[in-house]
Formats: sequence, C-alpha cells, structure tokens
Amino acid sequence: MKIAIIGTGNVGSALATSFGRAGHRVTLAARDAEKTRKVAADTGATPAETSIQAVSDADVVVLAVPFSAAESVAREVAPAVSGKVVIDASNALNDSYDGLAFEGGPSAAERVAEWLPKARVAKAFNTIFASNQADPNANGQRIDALFAIDDDDGRAVVAQLLDSAGFRPVDAGPLVRARELESLGWLNMAIQMRHHGDWRSAITFAGLPARAIAVPATASV
Repeated sequence: MKIAIIGTGNVGSALATSFGRAGHRVTLAARDAEKTRKVAADTGATPAETSIQAVSDADVVVLAVPFSAAESVAREVAPAVSGKVVIDASNALNDSYDGLAFEGGPSAAERVAEWLPKARVAKAFNTIFASNQADPNANGQRIDALFAIDDDDGRAVVAQLLDSAGFRPVDAGPLVRARELESLGWLNMAIQMRHHGDWRSAITFAGLPARAIAVPATASV
C-alpha cells in the first residue's frame, strides 16, 4: 500500500518504521521540514513538502498528530482524501492530563469524521504505545491492534494494514466504538503514569471470536 503519515513525532516515526518494514511505500509530512527529512531517512520513507502532497497519491492516510492539531490538518487535506481510508491515531487528553477531553460525548475520531465527511475514517493505533508500534513483538507476543470504522471495504483495508505490520487486527465495530477505544487508550496511559512504568504495556485479548481477528482476503483501497 501507499501510506501517508502526517506527523513525525513518536507515533509517526514508529508507524513509519513498521510500515516500511512490511514493504509499504511510506510518505511523511509535518510542519518541521528538517525533522521530516531526518525521520524519513531514518525509516526509509519519502519526505513530502506539504500534507497535501503527501496524501495526494496515498491509499491510506494516518493522522499521527496531537489532537489539538487534528482539525487544521484534516481541513487542509480534505480535498485530497475523498474516498480514502484516514486513520486517527490520537488520544485527546484534557488540559490537566488526568482524563479524556471528550468523555461522555463524540470521540476524537468521530470529530475527525465530521471534518472529513468524504473520507473513510477509522480509529486505530491509539491503544498501542509508540515503542510497541515500532516493534509489535516487543513484549514477546503479537500485540492486539483494536480498530473501529463504519465502512466495510475500509475495514478490510485497515485489517490488512495492521496484519502486514505485525499486529493482530481486532475489529471493534463501527466508528462509534472509538469512544471505548479512546477510554482504553487512556486507561493504559493512566496505569503507566500512576506506577511509573516504562510505557511498554500492551493489551491482548484471550478467547476472541475468530471472526473478530479475521483478515479479509481482498481489500479495496
């Protein structure tokens, strides 16, 4: 697949590493052009001058930016992502960093979908820390990557991408389930902060229905 990642922080860098290792063509874009070129060189990706340039030829777009920047990025790329799978990887925390910003309301991913009404928006990667995003087998076992999306063809695309990168794709259902995924991502973070962890904990389910982790044979990008 041709994948555009917007953002070159811990998440963008980690995912570029895993996607490149899997043989995907990765393009990176971010505000800091110099850092973008460095991360691209380190991960084998191609740097782009602008976000629009990065997404124009992509099959899948990953928003790996802080949620505070998500709206401006989404509106910038909106003309070029019609019909494409756009993955929101964010966890939107409140100003005091002791909980989610949108508890009890639409999730961050649902808000991205509002800004990108013609894209196939998914939630994924937010339950996985960057250390494990870069190495899905860091803890000695395959890490579950939960995702949510409304579009069936998009679901197949996301599942194949996750599987190819070394994760076990777990279908959590439609995009509204992003609310629970974001809560789960926050819980993992809260445990790390409370107990001074090394930020390598990962969530793996036992006894999942086989259909929840099945990867479709074909996917339309």
